[in-house]
Amino acid sequence: MKRLLDHLAGCARFGMRPGLEAIDAVAAALGRPERAFPSIHIAGTNGKGAVAAILDAALRARSLASVARYTSPHLVRINERFFIDGAAVRDDALTAAADAVLSAPGAERLTYFETLTAIAFVLFARLRPAFAVIECGLGGRLDATNLVVPAVSVITRIGLDHCDWLGDTIEKIAAEKAGIVKPGVPVVLGANEPAVREVVSRRAAELGAPFVYAPDLADESEIPSGFSLGGAFNRENAVTALAVLRTLERLGKVPASPDPCAGFNAVYWPGRYQRLGATLVDGAHNPPAAAALAAALRADGVLARSLALVAGFCGDKDVAAVLRTLSPLVARGYAVQTSNPRSLSAAATAAKMRAAGIEATACASLDEALALSGAASAAKEHVAAAPRVLVAGSLFLAGEALAALGAIPAQPARRPDPSETLAPNHPAGCW
Repeated sequence: MKRLLDHLAGCARFGMRPGLEAIDAVAAALGRPERAFPSIHIAGTNGKGAVAAILDAALRARSLASVARYTSPHLVRINERFFIDGAAVRDDALTAAADAVLSAPGAERLTYFETLTAIAFVLFARLRPAFAVIECGLGGRLDATNLVVPAVSVITRIGLDHCDWLGDTIEKIAAEKAGIVKPGVPVVLGANEPAVREVVSRRAAELGAPFVYAPDLADESEIPSGFSLGGAFNRENAVTALAVLRTLERLGKVPASPDPCAGFNAVYWPGRYQRLGATLVDGAHNPPAAAALAAALRADGVLARSLALVAGFCGDKDVAAVLRTLSPLVARGYAVQTSNPRSLSAAATAAKMRAAGIEATACASLDEALALSGAASAAKEHVAAAPRVLVAGSLFLAGEALAALGAIPAQPARRPDPSETLAPNHPAGCW
């Protein structure tokens, strides 16, 4: 693992570099591992990771030989990005795949995300799973994962995020996401506004790719009451996943099941609307995610001005819009700086909280914020009532909070994700 971690630390000089040339050359040198397994490729602004987790659980519930999953970012350990049959990849398997990638000609030019994507390709090529569920990192057209030619392409809900890279309108962003559509390969689009549907369906028609609008093929009433992910937005993600499963059935790629939602009650996707007693941890970090989070909280009985909010943000995000969306539910805020190099300071976040109408305290550490907000004690309660404390603003913060609250193992010497913070001095791009 040391060789991999040292290499990733050195990738900071590349920042994030959209484009397929470098990873395509390395994949060719490795013998095209991305072609060695069937895949499902998922893009979108919000919900793509949840859809990946749902599909992973559902495919395993259909007794397929093996199922793999590649998602980003990780919350604590880099192994979390690579799941094989429901568990994060072991260090030895990850190290072996990394050694193969880092020994390939051109590997020294790969970015952080390209390196990890190439490792995923090698891991899964060696495993030969029945399916690998692959989540885009950012965008779609120029994303490193876009080397795969999947059985089905999937696009989840699209909103304004990473505008510096993907465009400043919904239509432009949708066009970038629709860059994952391949000739003749069905594309399933989750619930979206008409402008997005028009962009994606038009691109599908151009490429002769069958277009499926998920709400036309599946309905929320079909999602089981025991579905394990909270929040109304995750029920929307479940509808998208169910439409994907039905599309795969029609293609003869997976066996039909008498229980089409088998596995939905066993999905685990930490840091996304995750309840720990009376504390809720969610990685909402952009305005669409904040709106979905606020709606879910109200549906779960959270009253106006009743929450203590622990929040930390990366500097590229529309923090003001996120806080304005959450502020009607917040009684008091506790601002922290996350471990990400491009995090806002606690003081800067507290100032933005106050501008949004939230009485705020800048905290010297996350532990202090969890203690002052009551999150640490509330997380130990066994309650069915509405949450009282919310931790939100960044997936980096979500991971740190879950580790601090004992919900996932801590990683004492966590390394930052250079490519997910983009190049030095670039204003866009962390989670």
